[in-house]
Amino acid sequence: MKTIAWALAALVAGSGLAQAQDVQAGFRTFLQNDIWPEARAAGVSRQTFDAAFDGVKANTKLPDLQLPGDKAKVEEVNRQAEFQSPTAYFDEAKMAATAAKGRAMLQQYAGPIKRIEARYGVPGPILVAVWGRESGYGAAKIPYDAFEVLGTKAYLARRKEMFRAELIAALQIVEDGDLTPQEMKSSWAGALGQPQFMPTKFRKLAVDFDGDGRRDIWNSVPDTLASIANYLRQSGWQPGRDWGYEASVPASVSCTLEGPDQGRPIADFAKAGVTRASGRAFPAGETRATGHLLMPAGRFGPAFIATPNFYVIKEYNNSDLYALFIGHLADRMGGAGPFSGDWRKVSGLTRGDVARLQEKLVARGYDVGRPDGLAGFKTRRSIGAVQEKAGQPATCWPTKELAASIR
Repeated sequence: MKTIAWALAALVAGSGLAQAQDVQAGFRTFLQNDIWPEARAAGVSRQTFDAAFDGVKANTKLPDLQLPGDKAKVEEVNRQAEFQSPTAYFDEAKMAATAAKGRAMLQQYAGPIKRIEARYGVPGPILVAVWGRESGYGAAKIPYDAFEVLGTKAYLARRKEMFRAELIAALQIVEDGDLTPQEMKSSWAGALGQPQFMPTKFRKLAVDFDGDGRRDIWNSVPDTLASIANYLRQSGWQPGRDWGYEASVPASVSCTLEGPDQGRPIADFAKAGVTRASGRAFPAGETRATGHLLMPAGRFGPAFIATPNFYVIKEYNNSDLYALFIGHLADRMGGAGPFSGDWRKVSGLTRGDVARLQEKLVARGYDVGRPDGLAGFKTRRSIGAVQEKAGQPATCWPTKELAASIR
């Protein structure tokens, strides 16, 4: 029996080794036959190409990969913090410490921040908040070889075409002389430098603000902050407007009214009974401007009236929690306190559970966006519509009970 067990173990090990070798061989073929012709057409020299991929192998330990022979699937568990529990994401102790550090950064870099604000019209606290969230004000390690990450994901990720474009852009960055291949360090997702720009965004939006002739978002704080400002301004930031306001939303205002496509004058929300959680009135200059109902945890968390600038922040990272974190952190740097509302814990669903719920909603004719397992505003308001149709109080949030009730 032991002999049989050893033989089976050896067979499994041998099979795994063969598969790994096949992946690496396929990766090299992919780079040569698929990526090199496209890179050459984009102006990348053979010298740059070979230097970028010297010694690089496919890293099959990266998340969100689909190995040869595997079926496409939604990840069962969320890996990005922005799509996990709001309770953990807005941990008060961490938020207070991050805000205190941010205030110190505002003082330390007050000179360049003032000049960046004047050029781009984006408030310094917003810029510093993005910097803090993306790289801990420059303290976070960015350890990965960008060509290993982007090459692997262009070959094996679920979103191959997106990463293929990013890989070509990364090669162009080296070809342009911005960085050497050895300097191209990224996150596990292929994002570069302190502001975590994808390569296409770096080429389009990175700024040399300190005037040294390099767009250095790895080591230069002025370049980093100005690049963030340029990103937000080019994405439509409206100077002079806030990002939004925490609000008290009565039950008479349906949570199905949420979303960037259902904007209305803030005065209309006020007439419907929506008030600021702080007790202050909405600024007079904002009442005629467009606002949007935002309930990122449905009725299980704080509510907000967001301005279009909130959705500009989402252009940086397409997560409601991320954009809310940036806005709230910026407010905290200015002396604001914690949220008035609580993030309540509800019966949890995995990302896979939410994806299956979304598929059920789509089958019923509801628009959830893409069934990706993420409870975005379209999914939330579709859930609310189902609940209202059934004569139930609308919570606009996926729960185990709701998932079990929808067949």
